[in-house]
Amino acid sequence: MRTYLAEQSKNSITLGFKDANLTLITPLIAALNDDADVTTVRLIDQHPELCDIRLFVQVKKGKPAAVVEKASKAVASYYSSVKK
Repeated sequence: MRTYLAEQSKNSITLGFKDANLTLITPLIAALNDDADVTTVRLIDQHPELCDIRLFVQVKKGKPAAVVEKASKAVASYYSSVKK
């Protein structure tokens, strides 16, 4: 799965996912929804052969890219700390 920046504004960001894997995106959405600074998290899924899946994130304060990075690190930390 490849991630790219589709759009960005002062208080929102839209990420695109080529060959998306919802198994990885779903925990990211959950982590973003738990963040008090996030106002909106929306998965944009159109025709799978014509458009990539996109993730829209809007914040009330702070930088949206920083919020996504923080959530990504939290998800990575959670899954890397699983005991074998």
